[in-house]
Amino acid sequence: MNNVAVTGSGVFTPRQVITNDELVAAFNAYADRRNAEGADPSIPHSSSEFIRSASGIEQRFVLDKSGVLDPDRMYPRLPARPDDAPSQMAEMGVAAATDALAQAGVDAGAVDAVICAASNHERAYPAIAIEIQELLGTGGFGFDMNVACSSATFGIQAAADMIRAGSIDRALVVNPEICSAHLEWRDRDCHFIFGDVCTALVLEREDLSRGDRFVIESTRCATQFSNNIRNNDGFLRRTRDAMDDRRDMQFMQNGRKVFKEVLPMVASHIADHMAAEGWQADDLKRMWLHQANKSMNDFIGRKVLGRVPTPEEQPNILQDYANTSSAGSIIAFAQHSADLQPGDRGLICSFGAGYSVGSVLLKRV
Repeated sequence: MNNVAVTGSGVFTPRQVITNDELVAAFNAYADRRNAEGADPSIPHSSSEFIRSASGIEQRFVLDKSGVLDPDRMYPRLPARPDDAPSQMAEMGVAAATDALAQAGVDAGAVDAVICAASNHERAYPAIAIEIQELLGTGGFGFDMNVACSSATFGIQAAADMIRAGSIDRALVVNPEICSAHLEWRDRDCHFIFGDVCTALVLEREDLSRGDRFVIESTRCATQFSNNIRNNDGFLRRTRDAMDDRRDMQFMQNGRKVFKEVLPMVASHIADHMAAEGWQADDLKRMWLHQANKSMNDFIGRKVLGRVPTPEEQPNILQDYANTSSAGSIIAFAQHSADLQPGDRGLICSFGAGYSVGSVLLKRV
């Protein structure tokens, strides 16, 4: 069995930013118009204070802010591209993967597999991963996978298992998340949650790595079916009699149930994973958790460590990026891992719809 190392990370961040104040102004203008038209029930105003209190989010990066902030539209404008042009997701993926490859010191041609792991893919086929493979010039194969917000950690496990078994030597796990396209920006309870981003990791046989690296000590994934986070959009949509702008065709969640049910599941998953590998809470130097909600991360951090984590032990990035689905924990890892010293241990964990949870135990060498 080969040891597997994470040797490079990359993050593509869109140039456009929507602050809470901008978002609230657009939403409240929409609410005022709908209320004047007789909305029943009436739509309450949002506020920046409400958003910060509910989530810890202060802003989000998006591919297009003009459409989102237009009270008559309130979703992004992303023009269709011709079939011979790079897709939006592939373009993002190439940008993040290029940075990850450069950090790892690996030529694209030495990569054997590309996994595009994300919550929402812009088309069914051909796979976005195969398009990224073509644009980068990697070898081997590529495939898409979707386990919602846990897609990155599930992708890491899939890649690591192939490297351990010897079927490949190197892989790219790429997470292009255009969350602004599936968010219902007209719903006060969720209009602030998501942002756009893309992350990428290079995984390779440790004996092939050239520089700083994190050895993957263990991976673990779990799922449990729940409807409490759901998106009903899909290929059968045009077969339905009602083809209008249905609310259930966008992101939906029962936040209270998710909080109550997911957090114990995640905390137990992490504790069991660490115990199986002989890790103690004091062994953890850092936790790179899924960036969905600050209160959720704070709860998990306390459960895992048995105390309140310090900001260094549990870095948050959602105040700047908002929830970026599968990419959140990888952004945290990319931005808050360079300072760790040989022997330091860390945990990547993501969780979400499904329910799903994935954890990766890492050691800096």
